[in-house]
Amino acid sequence: MKIPLSNPDITRREIKAVTDVLRTPHLSLGPKLEEFENKFADYIGRKYAIAVNSGTSALHLCIRSFGIGVGNEVITSPFSFIASANCMLFEGAKPVFVDIREDTLNIDEDKIEEKITAKTKAILPVHVFGYPCEMNKIKRVAKKHKLVVIEDSCEAIGAEIGQKMVGTFGDASVFAFYPNKQMTTGEGGMLLSDDIDIYHLAKSLRNQGRDEGAGWHAHSRLGYNYRLSDINCALGIVQLSRIEEMLKKREQASVLYDKYLSDCPDIILPSLKDKKVKRSWFVYVIRLNEEFSEEQRNKIITLLRGKGIGCSAYFPPIHLQSFYVDEFSYKAGVFPITEAVAARTIALPFFNLLTVRQIEHIAESLKNSIRKVK
Repeated sequence: MKIPLSNPDITRREIKAVTDVLRTPHLSLGPKLEEFENKFADYIGRKYAIAVNSGTSALHLCIRSFGIGVGNEVITSPFSFIASANCMLFEGAKPVFVDIREDTLNIDEDKIEEKITAKTKAILPVHVFGYPCEMNKIKRVAKKHKLVVIEDSCEAIGAEIGQKMVGTFGDASVFAFYPNKQMTTGEGGMLLSDDIDIYHLAKSLRNQGRDEGAGWHAHSRLGYNYRLSDINCALGIVQLSRIEEMLKKREQASVLYDKYLSDCPDIILPSLKDKKVKRSWFVYVIRLNEEFSEEQRNKIITLLRGKGIGCSAYFPPIHLQSFYVDEFSYKAGVFPITEAVAARTIALPFFNLLTVRQIEHIAESLKNSIRKVK
């Protein structure tokens, strides 16, 4: 039984929407772009949305639009996909890492203030694996020190804090639609804000620095080709219309995983019980207990892959990536919780159409692999 780590949920509706666009002359910067942006802004609950070709591009546009650059620092998490830190480097700013909480795996909001300096310009919290950060506390710190908040919601579409949608707390927020996400546009991302100036600037930067209404060869500023085609947007419109259905399927898959893995004393399940927040299930990542080494974790991953089960280590610490070590001289031990967690995580196959039989097979294979390694 071969089971991939992720698998997009595409129906005939998505295929028809894409082929309908292909029958028009509007493959880019057409009506589907604006429709997708408007519908996504309405769903999240923000005034403005700008569709781009990736979540990484959306993060970069946030950094650029808020004037963050050389000499500035941005506080963020070392336990994330690397784009959430790289986006600062694109503009010559420096990511300043704060260790994570062991329960939520998100940035420890109680340790942020001690890292703020005269160079700090923003805080970029990441809702890791779809579990919301403590945004109200983070916003209070940001307000006290007059800092921008850029909310990395790339893994958290549909998540809520006190019935308020994740992505509505920051000065700007970012979502991503890579095929392993809860919904997909193939490649794609979205920048959202309630600030009209940020909206117009980021929209120009997305399209080679052109201002709205200007000619095709009129460029007001240095910009980028971060456009998202109408083909991708058509796919996104249908996916967004199905988002609640797809989020429900993922939640059901997480419940099944909990059921079949709850009797395994060697692992920590990712499910957290907090009535104040609603998680959006991006991935299902288990942690081995502290008695396991990183080498043993890697052996378990190798055994699972040998059985045709897609799995991976989520996430390697950003600060220990080779070019971060070269650039900033980071050493192991500086963020102990991040490093300890990262050494024992295993992302199991997780997608909308995962079956009960597949989850049973994965759970038994994981238990057997753990026993063999022990």
